[in-house]
Amino acid sequence: MQVFTVQGMSCGHCVKAITQALQARDPAASVRIDLGAREVGVESSLSTEEVLAAITEEGYEAKVA
Repeated sequence: MQVFTVQGMSCGHCVKAITQALQARDPAASVRIDLGAREVGVESSLSTEEVLAAITEEGYEAKVA
């Protein structure tokens, strides 16, 4: 599982937006989001760069945790 620190997540809408963005690129992706820790865990065939791009395109600042 790849883990990313994401700034700007604060609510259920954020969780849904990031989850949908990742699953649009990989429908089989498993996404675990911890709002309190500002972490997104992704189990996917996507590369680190692809995951970061998907999160960034949604308007969030992300980096590898």
